[in-house]
Amino acid sequence: MAKLYFSYAAMNAGKSTLLLQAAYNYRERGMRPLLYTSALYAENGIGLISSRIGISEPAALYSADDDLYQSIRDEQEISKVDCVFIDEAQFLTPDQVWQLARVADRLRIPVMCFGLRTDFQGKLFPGSSELLAVADTLREIRTICECGAKATMVVRQNADGRVITAGEQVSIEKSVYVSLCRRHWEEAVGRWPVKGP
Repeated sequence: MAKLYFSYAAMNAGKSTLLLQAAYNYRERGMRPLLYTSALYAENGIGLISSRIGISEPAALYSADDDLYQSIRDEQEISKVDCVFIDEAQFLTPDQVWQLARVADRLRIPVMCFGLRTDFQGKLFPGSSELLAVADTLREIRTICECGAKATMVVRQNADGRVITAGEQVSIEKSVYVSLCRRHWEEAVGRWPVKGP
């Protein structure tokens, strides 16, 4: 039975690397994976899933208005689809999460979503919230804080390295994010007034 999977983590945990590796494994066995990424990451209208270790792969783009169930169903009519991979899944709309659940349930194609769980303010992204609610399988991909503890939060920094605590939820410039454990995140954003215990 096909399932809807959600693999989530803080920034720089290797989500895109794992996605690209899994897609490669499907292709190596003569199967056809479909890869999607958010249109927010388009460069000149082209979708690309890139990993910090230097590998990348073209991907179809999705935006909030797209019907992913219909898009995947159309692809299935062209030729068999063996798996669907979604990068930057935090940017899915709740409706799109349900469309992907239908891909698993009705088209019987596994769907593997990779994305952030929370934003720089510690709030769930709408897509991540819906995936946490309806995905069949949840998997946390771990990365570490500067202290060596598991990082579960991210802070956004400006060009001077100062932590930003307000602003739009979506800013796609990866270089301004730092993954931290909850304790150090709370100190960085000023929710805990002093460093230390």
